[in-house]
Amino acid sequence: MQDIAVIEDPAAAEVSLDPIRARLLAELSEPGSATMLAAKVGLPRQKVNYHLKTLEAHGLVEMIEERRKGNVNERIMRATAASYVISPAVLASVAPDPDRAPDQLSASWLLAVAVRLVRDMGALITGAAKARKRLATFAIDGEVRFASAADRAAFVQELSGAVTALVSKYHTENGRDHRIVVAVHPSMKEAS
Repeated sequence: MQDIAVIEDPAAAEVSLDPIRARLLAELSEPGSATMLAAKVGLPRQKVNYHLKTLEAHGLVEMIEERRKGNVNERIMRATAASYVISPAVLASVAPDPDRAPDQLSASWLLAVAVRLVRDMGALITGAAKARKRLATFAIDGEVRFASAADRAAFVQELSGAVTALVSKYHTENGRDHRIVVAVHPSMKEAS
C-alpha cells in the first residue's frame, strides 16, 4: 500500500468522490471483505461488492487474498493507498495558470501556484513510484504571528531578499531545474 496516491484520471476521481465509495476507501485502510464492510457501513453485501468492483476497476482498491468461505470465495480487499489526492490535472482545461497573471500579492495567484505545485508533485510522485525511486524534495511549514501589517510587509521583503540571494548563489546553467514555492497567508484554525 502506498502512503499517498495521486488520482490523475477524471473517471477515477469521479468514482472516488462518491460518498459511499469514499467511505469504503477509508474503511479499507485495513483489509476487509464485502461482507465485513457491509456490516460496518450498513449496506447490503451485494451493493458493497458492486462499489468495490468499481473502485478496483479504477485502481483504488486491490484484492490481496481470496479465501474459501462455505460455498463462496471471499475476496479480501485493501485500498491501494492510505491517502488520496485528486490532481488538478483532472481539470486541466479549466485549471488556474500562475503564468497568466503573476501578482505576488494576489490570493488568486497564490492559489494558482498551489494548484501547479499539487499537479507537479502528483506527477513526480507517480513517476517516482513507477520507477521505484525516491523523490528529492524539501518543505518548510510553520506559522508566524505579526504585530502589524507593516511587520508582515517587512518580513515578506526580507524573506524575498534572502530567497533571491540564495537563488543567485546556487543557480547554475547546468544540472536539473527545481521549483521554489514560498507562501505567506493567514493561518486557518482547524475546527474542533
